[in-house]
Amino acid sequence: MVKEEAAPETHWYAIYTRSRTEKKVYTELIKRNIHVFLPLHKTVRQWSDRKKTVEVPLFNSYLFVCINEKEYLTALQVEGVVRYVTFEGKAVSIPPQQIEAIKAYIDEGTPAYEESLINLEAGVNIEITRGPMMGLNGILLNFHGKHRVKVEIDCVGQSLIIDVPRTSLRRV
Repeated sequence: MVKEEAAPETHWYAIYTRSRTEKKVYTELIKRNIHVFLPLHKTVRQWSDRKKTVEVPLFNSYLFVCINEKEYLTALQVEGVVRYVTFEGKAVSIPPQQIEAIKAYIDEGTPAYEESLINLEAGVNIEITRGPMMGLNGILLNFHGKHRVKVEIDCVGQSLIIDVPRTSLRRV
């Protein structure tokens, strides 16, 4: 009887890249058959003679890979990759629900605003309770206007400004 080998277990990790090389690293990782996610968002850039809508990384100098132990060094050897995001010298795996929340945020775009009765202050731990980023935990850094919230996402150590109605937040 032949024993079937189980597929190696994969985990999501954040990779730190050299500045402005995210798209190049993304392409190289795809060529090496590594499952990679580069969250992009559209923004308007102003040149002296025109404005243009371009796609830029949601997190500057970061992208995400879903790899197993065998692919760990392969991803690190791609030109432009600096290192994995680590804690105490070990690469930190990112929960799949956080990756899914980022994907949903990109797919959904900016949610509709609601009036808020919730009174939160900077520095508190929060959870997004509904919308495309539902389930995401982080630290509320500050508010930008009535509805724009700056949240530091767990594990990545990178700040992301997201539009979330204050009624979609709860203190953790």
